Parts: sequence; C-alpha cells; structure tokens
Amino acid sequence: MNDWEDACAFARTLPDVEMASWWGTLCPKVNGKGFLSPGREKGSFALMVTTPEKDILFETDPDTFWQTDHYANYPMLLVRYGTDSRKRVELYIQRAWWDRAKKPQRIAAGMAERP
Repeated sequence: MNDWEDACAFARTLPDVEMASWWGTLCPKVNGKGFLSPGREKGSFALMVTTPEKDILFETDPDTFWQTDHYANYPMLLVRYGTDSRKRVELYIQRAWWDRAKKPQRIAAGMAERP
C-alpha cells in the first residue's frame, strides 16, 4: 500500500465494505466492524490481525509489520506504507475482512474458507 487512500481502496473492493466512523475517523467496516484504520503513527496504517498472526508477521517481515506500545496488547498491528509486501498486506486485509464478515458475504466474495 502506498498510502491510506490506497489501503482503503483495496478494502472497498471487498463485499459490503463501507466507510464509517471508527475511533473518530472514516475507516473501512463490514457489519459495523472496523478492520483497518489510519493508525497513530505517521507512515503506517493499523490492521486487525489474530495474535498468532501478529507474532509471525513481526518475525518474518519487520520492515512491513510493526507496533508501538499502544498496540502491544491488542489484536492490531501497524503496516508501513510503500514496502515490497503489497500482496501479503492485501492477504491480511482480506483475512481481517473475512474475520468480520458474515457467512453470506464470505460466499459472495468467493471466500468460503479463510484466505
């Protein structure tokens, strides 16, 4: 992702995503649940992930995925803009959407199983 607009544009390609207020900012949401936000750190956005995924991403791609103390005990991490890991970032945006989408939305997206 090159910037927040790019991250949101990709998220909006997923079914039933709307831009709505989350923590006082317009963010992509599905079923009223946010899954990424502009974050609190310049040059990055925040993305919901599972705790096991969070640990793997920090270990395998620390140039892309990182956190501050603010996110340490929460299932969310920071994603740096402009890294070479675009496809991987897209995958984790899809997973964050899938975790919050209802079954009919998942099937409509051709994702009966978690990406």
